[in-house]
Amino acid sequence: MSLERGLSNRHVQLISIGGAIGTGLFLASGKSIELAGPSILLVYLIVGAFIFLIMRGLGELLLSNLDCHSFVDLANQYLGQRTAFITGWTYWFCWISVAMSDLTAVGIYTKYWFPNLDQWIPALVVLIGLLLLNLTSVKLFGEIEFWLALIKIIAIVALIAVGLFMIATQFTTDLGTASFSNIYKHGGFFPNGFSGFILAFQLAVFSFTGVELVGLTAGETKNPEKVIPKAINNIPIRILLFYIGSLAIIMSIQPWNTINPAESPFVTVFSTIGILGAASIINFVVLSSALSAGNSALFSTSRMLYGLSSNGHAAKGFKDLSSRNTPSKALFFSTLVVGSTVVLNYLIPEGAFSLVAGISTVCFLYIWAIIVICHLKYVQQTKERGKFRMPFAPYSNYASLAFLLLIIVILAILPDTRLSLMISPLWFIGLYIWYQVKYKKTEA
Repeated sequence: MSLERGLSNRHVQLISIGGAIGTGLFLASGKSIELAGPSILLVYLIVGAFIFLIMRGLGELLLSNLDCHSFVDLANQYLGQRTAFITGWTYWFCWISVAMSDLTAVGIYTKYWFPNLDQWIPALVVLIGLLLLNLTSVKLFGEIEFWLALIKIIAIVALIAVGLFMIATQFTTDLGTASFSNIYKHGGFFPNGFSGFILAFQLAVFSFTGVELVGLTAGETKNPEKVIPKAINNIPIRILLFYIGSLAIIMSIQPWNTINPAESPFVTVFSTIGILGAASIINFVVLSSALSAGNSALFSTSRMLYGLSSNGHAAKGFKDLSSRNTPSKALFFSTLVVGSTVVLNYLIPEGAFSLVAGISTVCFLYIWAIIVICHLKYVQQTKERGKFRMPFAPYSNYASLAFLLLIIVILAILPDTRLSLMISPLWFIGLYIWYQVKYKKTEA
């Protein structure tokens, strides 16, 4: 038995969007606007450009060898078994932390309707629901994810359309008149200076965590030679529309310095407009966004454990498939680990999101760096590259690595993420020791 190739082109396209648009945009963007002001638009443009380069590198690698089902296989091919072991488990942990942050976001969004409800209760209910969904066939998973992602897209397009209408008609609220001038007239484009601009990069990077999910779906995708390039090449359009477009409209409707960083700016704006029920509708949208991202995260954790088991890096039982060709044991184990976020939300509801998001960002930076390094090795070893290439390689590889290093420095500066950065090396040290002990026993 093997994983079912049940994901069609439309599934992969929407899953890639679902991975790129989630809690980072709908919730964390409020904090990033507070840090950078209107210059957050430039931040997203720069981060998006580097993400696109990295994804082009991943796409070129996957298409160069279709027997590789994920970049963990690529890490094994270009960087050796030890790096593949650490990369595989780290990517599993990446999606564990993403699922945890999305479940935390579900609890935060639910409090909009039920302010007295404890955060951990909706997190637990949603986790059980996502487990049951992922135990079905991959085709049904793709179908549900398709519709959840579609809700996000429709909501953002609607926000932009309504916002443009308000700007064109000079719609007035208690906070002033909707106008593009709001982007620059409240302290300028860089109201918090260069430092605020730089510090916002970390949150923008968190917004894009999960965009490489398209690489993980390669093993369950029909016609990957056509589908994967299309999904990756659409990334710039998504960045311009979903991130830069939506945030530009938000800051045009409502001055950036009046947006509450603790709330979703999408919900805040529609509450400000005063349209009856609009804020509740948008809160439902951002809630569905968290469900979508959490759904993708749980899918990814089970597939990573399946792959680790198939390569001998995890217990053999994790590669067992159910009658529906889903890695059920891997899914149950991942769900159990993700369930720790229920406890976290019970103990520290206020700080849970920042802690988990910070750890998630550090681990994803490592994964992206591995993709870039593997691609660099590929370029150095290959005389004839395929048609789908990473532009400007190898110079773009070096630039991307320098950019990822800059984000690490920013994580060390920010008080909210410093603890996450200090904790993260323990994970890599633990994996290194585990590998040494595991394979010394195997050799013996």
